[in-house]
Amino acid sequence: MLFIICALGVSLAMSFAWLVRIRTGQSGWIDCIWSAATGAGALAFLAPQDGRSLFAAALVGFWSLRLAAHIAMRTRGAGEDPRYGALADEWGADFSRRLFIFLQIQAAAALPLIAAVGVAGHSPRPFPDWADGLGLVIAICGIALEAVADAQLRSFRRTAPPHSLCERGLWAYSRHPNYFGEFLFWCAWPFIGFGDWRAVAALMAPALMYWLLNHVSGVPLLEKYLSASRGAAFDDYVARIPRFFPGRPRQKSNAA
Repeated sequence: MLFIICALGVSLAMSFAWLVRIRTGQSGWIDCIWSAATGAGALAFLAPQDGRSLFAAALVGFWSLRLAAHIAMRTRGAGEDPRYGALADEWGADFSRRLFIFLQIQAAAALPLIAAVGVAGHSPRPFPDWADGLGLVIAICGIALEAVADAQLRSFRRTAPPHSLCERGLWAYSRHPNYFGEFLFWCAWPFIGFGDWRAVAALMAPALMYWLLNHVSGVPLLEKYLSASRGAAFDDYVARIPRFFPGRPRQKSNAA
């Protein structure tokens, strides 16, 4: 019953996100509201009482607050998010209806993440142990990586010429280090939930996040926009910088 209430809450939150986008024309608020709603849903489903559930609540709460605050600051006073702008162009006059459906799918996608946190936070193992420590290290590394990548990109945009591509810091090793950090954070939950058959559910979190970022609303939409707006410069960038997982950058082509 509690999980159903959480599901309804996230669905209502994304309905509100749809209304905000229609009223303001700023799609960045969608991701801000999704981050906050997912964190709130996870906290409600956890109903923390003991050591591990309080530990899990602190992790997911900090993740949610940092990400929602970052997106809110980025969105305030900004224009349309290029990913959603591309969808608006593609969907045309049907954009409003299709966006509502799309955001309800995003609400549904939050549910396995909420379930993973709830299952991991109530693992029956004694707390704390080595798996909790490893999960904590992975989660902190993921949040830190995403935060550093966000800060580097923000600094780059303040001084870089329009339509240039960031290759500073972490952005020299991955075209999407912030997305990779987000994925890494969710890799912590199978370790926190380790030792119980229900921990299999915690594996849904990194698997789902990888799929969403790489095949649905993250990398594909952003790179479609970058390809259209940067042209040959983006093609050269793609040829040199790894797509998602950080790696050694390849040598710059002579044509660039």
